[in-house]
This record gives sequence, C-alpha cells and structure tokens, in this order.
Amino acid sequence: MLDFVAAKIPQAVQTLSKHQYGHKNHHCAQKSQDILAHRAVTIMLSLNTLYVLFFRSTRTQSLQVDSVQRWMDDLRHMTEVECMCVLQAKPIGVEEDSQHGELVLTSGVGAGDHVARNNLQTLLRRALVVSTELGKMFQRLEKGRWQRVHSTAVRANCHVRSLVHEYGAARSIPPEMQKYEKSLLEKCMELTNITERCLHTDDEFFLKSMREAIHEILTDVSDSFSNMIDMALANEIQVCNFVHRPYKQYFVITSTIGTSINNLLSLTQDGPQLCSIIAKEGAVVALFKICRQDRFRELYAHALRTVASICSVEEGINQLDKVDGILCLADILTDESSVEAARAEAAAVVAQITSPHHTSTQHLASFLESMHDIVTALIKLCESASCGEVFLLASAALANITFFDSMACEILLQLNAVHILLQACRDQQRVDTPYSKDQVVTILANLSVLEPCASEVMQEQGVERLLLLLGEKPSSPSPSEGAACERVQQKAAVTLARLSRDPDVAQTAIQLKAVPRLIQLCRSPTERNNSDSVLVACLAALRRLAAGCPSSISAADHQQLIKPRLVDSFLLCSNMEESFV
Repeated sequence: MLDFVAAKIPQAVQTLSKHQYGHKNHHCAQKSQDILAHRAVTIMLSLNTLYVLFFRSTRTQSLQVDSVQRWMDDLRHMTEVECMCVLQAKPIGVEEDSQHGELVLTSGVGAGDHVARNNLQTLLRRALVVSTELGKMFQRLEKGRWQRVHSTAVRANCHVRSLVHEYGAARSIPPEMQKYEKSLLEKCMELTNITERCLHTDDEFFLKSMREAIHEILTDVSDSFSNMIDMALANEIQVCNFVHRPYKQYFVITSTIGTSINNLLSLTQDGPQLCSIIAKEGAVVALFKICRQDRFRELYAHALRTVASICSVEEGINQLDKVDGILCLADILTDESSVEAARAEAAAVVAQITSPHHTSTQHLASFLESMHDIVTALIKLCESASCGEVFLLASAALANITFFDSMACEILLQLNAVHILLQACRDQQRVDTPYSKDQVVTILANLSVLEPCASEVMQEQGVERLLLLLGEKPSSPSPSEGAACERVQQKAAVTLARLSRDPDVAQTAIQLKAVPRLIQLCRSPTERNNSDSVLVACLAALRRLAAGCPSSISAADHQQLIKPRLVDSFLLCSNMEESFV
C-alpha cells in the first residue's frame, strides 16, 4: 500500500498543478474545491493529528493504518511546506504581518531595515533546510536506499519551490537570478521524476546507471542552488541598502547611519558566507569612507567593529587592502584626539587581519609600511587602557604582529614593552582574564628570542610573573577559559625555557622554585588540564634549567624526565595516572 501511495502522489500533484497554474490569488483555491475533492491529495497538518486522504475520480482507495504510519515516518521532518504540496508551493492563507516563515516586504526606513534583516536571516535558514535535504540525498544515494532518496527528492523539491515562490512574490528579481531559478526548478523536477523511476525496478544494472545520473543531477542542483542563494543574499543586501546608504546620503542624520551600521554588524554574525557577500557588495569601502570623514567621528568605533567582523573572511581583507584601509587604521590609532573606543576597535581590525589563521598574506606587504607607527600606537594603548577589553584588543593585535615579523619585536623592546606589559599584569583592571594573560605571555615568548629581553625581564621581576602564569587555572568550567589557561601555561614555560639561556635568569628561576612546579606539571595531568602541549613545554624548560644546574633536580626525576629522549619522557608522563593514595 505504501508503494501505491508513493507512486500516485506525484501524478496527483502534477494534475493539480495543471488546474491551479492559471489562478492568480489564494481565493481561487475555494473556487476549485470540486476539482480538488476528486483529483487531489489534501494534506492537513496540525500539532496533534495527521490524516492522509487520497481520492481519484474513478475510485477511492482506502489506506491501512500501518502504511500511513510508515509514510508519516518519511515525512516527520517536514514542517510548513507539506501544506503547499497540493498547490505546487502556492501558500494558502498567509497573514500579512507574518514574518517568521515568510519573506515579506515593508516600506519605511526603520521598518524596512528590520524586515530586510529578517528576510536575510529567514533566507539563510531556509537555504540551510534545502542544503540539509540535499546532503541527505547524497548519503542515501550512496547506500542505495531508493525509497528514502525519492522521498527526500520530493521534500527538497517542495522546499525549493516554496522558497523561490515566496522570494519572488516579495520583491523584483534580477533577470540573471530568474534564469538560475528556472534552471533550478527544472532540475529539481527532473530529480524527482528520475528517482521515482528507481522505485519500480530491481534491475541492478539499471539502478547503477541511474545512481550515476542522479548523482550528476544532484550535484548540478546543489551548485545551482548555492549560486542562486548567493545572488539572492546579494540582492537582499542591495534592497535593504545597508551598504550604500551611509556614504551616499550625506543628509541622513548620524543616528540613521549608526542604525544602518548596527544592522550591518548584526548581519555579519550570520556566518562567513554572508560576510563574503557583504564584502563583495562594497561594505568595507563604504565603512572606510565613513572613517575618513571627521563629521562621523562618533561612528568610527561602530564602523570599525563592523569592519573587523567582515575581515574574518579573506574577501573582507582583500577589500580592506584595495582601499588602503591599513593607512586609515594607522591614522586613527596615532591620532591622539581619537577616543579610546575608536582606537580599540582599530586595534581589533589589526588583530583580525594579522591573525595567523588567515592563509592569504599579500595584504601584509602594505602593513609593513605602517608597522612602526601601528606598533607604537598599540603599546601606548596597552599602557593607557582604561579597561580589560581595550587592553585585550591592543595586546591581541601586538601578539599577532610579533608572529610574522621580527622587526616588530625589536620595535617593542625599544619602546620598553616588557615594562609596560609586566606592569599591566599587576593591574587587575587591565589584565583580568586568562585571555589577556594569553596575549601578554605570547608577546613575551616572541620577545624572548632576542638577547636583550632577558635583562629587561630580570629588571621587571618577570621570572616571578612567569611562575605565577605557570599556575594559571580557570575560574569557571568554561571550555574556552580552560583552553586559554592551557595556552598561558604552555607559553609561560616556553618563555622561561628561552630566557634560561641566560645564566642569571636560570639561577633566579631555580631559586624561585621553578623546578618543583615544572615537575608537578609534568607528572600531574590535572595540573596541566591533560594538555600535551603544556607537557612538552614544561619538559623543555625543565631540561634547560637542568643543563645549567644539574643539582637542582633529584636523581629519580633526572632518570625519568631529563636523561631519556624528550619523546620517551613525554610518553612516560602522558601515560601517568594520578595517584589518589
């Protein structure tokens, strides 16, 4: 019975589409009630009940409960679009103020921005649903689960038609996008038809050939859908005018421009795909035009925060490089009249574009030209920071800069950075979290490769601070905070090992009982939060201290932690189980 229902439903849907295609509005559904009663599938969904009635003009076929139940299992993930299957995704009874599942259009500047933002987020959610269904099809196709493949194809087809219809009903669609829509709908229907053919045969040779054909069509559908969504998102950004309003309409009051920037910032939180599209649509260009005009000084912080979010993707960084954004950042950072918030957000952009996670480094060529000014401004910001957030942004930018150019480390030593950073560690108002300490110890670790750094650390009692950082522990069960504490311990051990090349530093560390603490971190997994990276760093620091003063380590510890190869000591300590006796 289940196979009979599955085979007949597409015919009924096609028949209904012929009768309903010419209707222009939702009231035509009432006029066509007689046709629907004899030649359609009516699917009524509620929160508690699902009844399936299937009628033909010549006969009525009754369905058994178990067959219906099995069909319900196939449809259990469907939500709204089932109601529209009968009318080929023509929505029935849509309320005018409905914004949760429909794409709508509202006039007015404030309301329009709000609705446009909701439309973008709704579009992303609906696109995710379709992408999920297509992903399921790929998996089920590989397993040869033809019934599931077909039901998923029907479901994906319905979702796509619903999305295309609602999006087109709310706004004008560019001709190029209309071509994508038409091609996509045709491919979805082809996918539904070809998967249906696979339900009625057991011929392995035929199914194998069909699998290859379906895979090819499914790949085309996925690519077409992805391109269509990208174009729709770009069109939506243009419709809501977030990008172009700030610098084209100079007469618009500052508060309205600020609202547009905040709306744009909220969009950047919806994922890298949208950030890339926003960057391509000129958002970075527009925001830097704001940051180059004195009359918008109070908007600098908001604009730069948005730039930092957009620059989380490569396209954003490329756009920043094209408009000489680094020069603008340097101007804001070095301008003493700029408010702290603007300089802090400029530091955030610097931290973003210099992140080691980015694969592209071509933008760093222009950065090197302004590096001295930027580094100088950032260390001054660390020194004068009024709160922990400002210090974190400035120190994060410095930490990233020290990774890719040794000249930055030399500049920092000349600017007395060791003194400034270690003094900040004693100020709870500036360095108040493991995240800030992570940035400080990262800078110190990179500075410690330079010989003059050891004497400056000694002058500032930096060895004591490093030992305190070796004992860093999270104050909450937050995984991110725990990971930050691990990084602090690891980099503190690395810094200590590098500085201990200087005999005075090594002797001071031994006098301050650095050896027992390092041994404890090596032997106790809980002390290092079971981190292997901390273990390796502590073993390296311990061996450096033992090389300068062998008597500081007991014979047993020397036998296990110093004498073997580093990898052997690592394996020994990583397999240790803590004793609770």
